[in-house]
Amino acid sequence: MTENRKKSVLVAMSGGVDSSVAAFLMKNAGYDCCSVTMRLYRSLDIGLNQFHTCCSQSDIDDAADVAFDLDIPFEVLDYTQDFRTQIMEKFIRTYEEGATPNPCIDCNRFMKFRHLLDYASANGIAYVATGHYARVEEENGRFLLKKGCDPSKDQSYVLYMLTQEQLKHIRLPLGNLTKDQVRKIAEQNGFVNARKHDSQDICFVPDGDYASFMERYTGQKFTPGDFLDEEGNVIGRHRGAARYTLGQRKGLGLAMGEPVYVCAKNMAENTVTVGRESSLFHSHLIADELNWIPFDMLPEGMRVNVCTRYHAKERTAVASMTEDGRLLLDFDELQRAMTPGQSVVLYDGDLVLGGGTIREVF
Repeated sequence: MTENRKKSVLVAMSGGVDSSVAAFLMKNAGYDCCSVTMRLYRSLDIGLNQFHTCCSQSDIDDAADVAFDLDIPFEVLDYTQDFRTQIMEKFIRTYEEGATPNPCIDCNRFMKFRHLLDYASANGIAYVATGHYARVEEENGRFLLKKGCDPSKDQSYVLYMLTQEQLKHIRLPLGNLTKDQVRKIAEQNGFVNARKHDSQDICFVPDGDYASFMERYTGQKFTPGDFLDEEGNVIGRHRGAARYTLGQRKGLGLAMGEPVYVCAKNMAENTVTVGRESSLFHSHLIADELNWIPFDMLPEGMRVNVCTRYHAKERTAVASMTEDGRLLLDFDELQRAMTPGQSVVLYDGDLVLGGGTIREVF
């Protein structure tokens, strides 16, 4: 490997302040930088005007402006077809199967890091840099993923699926910074997006109305069905089981005399079961689609800290493997609304051990 290749980096620029500052820091560190923005969808794909939302044309324009200011090459890579099949259609399919998808993690796994690292490799570029708040460190020949130093912005949860080969070629220059420090750097350098708000929504569902997006995309309306109580009695009508998520309380349209929550769904029968909040608590989960980072196999009976959703408070559990190779977590305390389809991520302090996709809770 030549010295030039060692110092070359492809910066993934989303148009936001974080990736812009990442590009600035990599260039200041002496890397030979080029940059790309991934076009993942067009407005026609989702039936909404996306000019002011994540991954929109305005984001691409902002990324191009910053790249111009930094005097680094910039290119837009079109992955719209792959995004439709790998992310949007999987999102719909997961809801239709009764689970709750995590498209941002799927996008990191199947789109961003896979395509960007492939592009870098094909063009003789050593590394890919992003604006994620997390850290990659090497110890004894093993690449480790650790939390970002700003706990309010830590994004290690959405990166747990990175492999050793991927971590080897990834640079995360914001891992030791706070958001305030990043914005200050952007302001000092006059970046057009220095005060740009962070995106909070799923990029292709910016209004948060998942059901309407799915109906627009598929051209099919959800079929109304029965609300059931925990004894199986019909207590009302719902607007399609795919519209509801585990733990949901608002928007049910039921007058029960006390708060009720979505406790279960039967997609084959198109029924939604509601009950008391106590029915949402469980002490075990099983996950698959596993990825481990500091080791190839989880040590049996390991005590771990666990997040069952993004930015959730960590809980303690004992981790073990089932005979069929899935992860079993036995929590010290009952956990509320652990949701199939979501990601579960295991930690040891700041170190990300790995994680997987929740399949069962009990």
